[in-house]
Amino acid sequence: MKNVFSLNFQVTADAIDTLDHVNNAVYVQWMEVVATKHWVFLTTQNPFPDYIWVVMKHEIEYKNQAFLGDEVIAKTWVGETKGVTSVRHIEFYKDDTLLVAAKTIWAMLDAQTHKPVRIRENVLKVLQIID
Repeated sequence: MKNVFSLNFQVTADAIDTLDHVNNAVYVQWMEVVATKHWVFLTTQNPFPDYIWVVMKHEIEYKNQAFLGDEVIAKTWVGETKGVTSVRHIEFYKDDTLLVAAKTIWAMLDAQTHKPVRIRENVLKVLQIID
């Protein structure tokens, strides 16, 4: 995988559900955290205050479980990006075991008007879609 960003999460008691594993909703929260931190990382040197991102769609496949005290590693990368949308892939692992595979479609909006804006070359370069 090219241009992968990783972030670790420690499973705490507030992430556990009645089945004693990480609640599905927690993964969705972690997805937003990972995406936001990746965007901040990519734009640290060249911020884009005129744009914001919003989620249009999540596709999540739950494959294995994580439990209290586990360390979960999230790996994310940007996929197909065109028009106003960008696909973000996120996988969660415990050691080498894939726990969750997710794909989120994000739309870029003008920060003032909240209207969709076309993703231009300057943003594509930051997303590392083009060199």
